[in-house]
Amino acid sequence: MKLLIDDANVAKIKKIYEFYPVDGVTTNPSILAKSGRNPYEVLKEIREFIGEEAELHAQVISLDADGMVKEAEKMVSVLGKNTFIKIPTIPEGLKAMKILSARGFKITATAIYTPMQAYLAAKAGADYAAPYVNRIDNLGADGIASAKMIQNIYENNGFKTQILAASFKNSNQVQELCAYGVGASTVAPDVIENLIKNACVTSAVQDFVTDFEKLCGAGKTMLDCE
Repeated sequence: MKLLIDDANVAKIKKIYEFYPVDGVTTNPSILAKSGRNPYEVLKEIREFIGEEAELHAQVISLDADGMVKEAEKMVSVLGKNTFIKIPTIPEGLKAMKILSARGFKITATAIYTPMQAYLAAKAGADYAAPYVNRIDNLGADGIASAKMIQNIYENNGFKTQILAASFKNSNQVQELCAYGVGASTVAPDVIENLIKNACVTSAVQDFVTDFEKLCGAGKTMLDCE
């Protein structure tokens, strides 16, 4: 499973990249709005930092297919070939997906709340489909179960489309979909950090250090213990 950062805060992105093995960055209009900066300014800064080969996902704003296609053309020209155009999975969005996929654009179908939206997005040529796991939960349904059903639909029908699961609130949600083998998850920085944060691990590592220092002296490591 690929792991992407769901944020547009460049400082947070840099911090996660320093420590964690991630595959790229996803954004949406609401995330970009939090920056208070021009969207292209932020996206270009992210692209410059993550490099040309990493995945960058950015969303169109138009509600008609023609506008979506024109936005996609500009976004890729500015942000590079490995930019995935996020398109809402609505009728006009499906029309835009068909046009853009036929022209070789990389597409992430977004705002997915139902398996049949994901099915139609795959039929329209999307590379990724992004079910909103926690938002589905908040509607009284089961976001994890929905993502798993989408995965089954894709496998049983031979679609190339992969899941890009989104909207996580805790690390267990990520773990469940990782174990199920979905294609990718995009996760907020604080949730990524919680994937490894564990008081038991911290305590065990400190015990090792304490025992070693009893043997060799305070501040000693394997570099200077001879």
